[in-house]
Amino acid sequence: MNRNKIKAVIFDLDGTLVDSEPNYFASDRKLLAEYDIDFDEIMRNKYVGVGSREMIGDIIKYHPISETIENLMIKKNKYYTDIAKANTVVFPEMIRLLDILKKNNYPTALASGSSPEVIELVLSVTNLRHYFDVVLSAEHVAKGKPAPDIFLEAAKRLGIPAENCLVLEDAQPGVEAAKRACMRCVAIPYLIAEPLHDSFSKADMLFRKGMAEFAAETVFEWLTKYGEFSQEIQIDNTWTHRVK
Repeated sequence: MNRNKIKAVIFDLDGTLVDSEPNYFASDRKLLAEYDIDFDEIMRNKYVGVGSREMIGDIIKYHPISETIENLMIKKNKYYTDIAKANTVVFPEMIRLLDILKKNNYPTALASGSSPEVIELVLSVTNLRHYFDVVLSAEHVAKGKPAPDIFLEAAKRLGIPAENCLVLEDAQPGVEAAKRACMRCVAIPYLIAEPLHDSFSKADMLFRKGMAEFAAETVFEWLTKYGEFSQEIQIDNTWTHRVK
């Protein structure tokens, strides 16, 4: 049996499956404006891929906010869910990949930095819940991304060894978490301004232009053949895959 064979696929949610960053940006701006904090795009970009609780925890280190993290999370989740109910966009190629994986009987998990309440709402309004055998929030583990905890727990609940799992991620903390978990990783950067963060070079397959060039069939063909390649290969200057 090929020890390198990919037997399960783990998806990030925000920025990977759904284009939720505009919703988070709007809700975070609304929340932080209450405390006279101008949450602009530069500040937003710092937290792309970071779990909600970790983001709030970091912000209150540097700004005089008297609220607890718990109270801020309640507000943040309320503002986000109000927006998300009417404005959550799923990336079509991701649905295509989920359909292919389901048809071919691959176990799948969702591992997100969002709260359990937000995850369930998004899965409900997008009709994505039935695709996943396991759904996890960073609040279910000790540490969020870039720690590997959430991916290791997803593999455990799927009953698949970590080395046989593939992660799809859009952000630097998620790529780092996947590699720390000893998993393969397909990276589809949400923020595609060059130069990309060095962490993206650790991905086994990298779509440098993000979702604009992501192709479900390309990923599925690669994951079914993983382990047959012995050197780094680049195709059409768009993505690279390698065997460690």
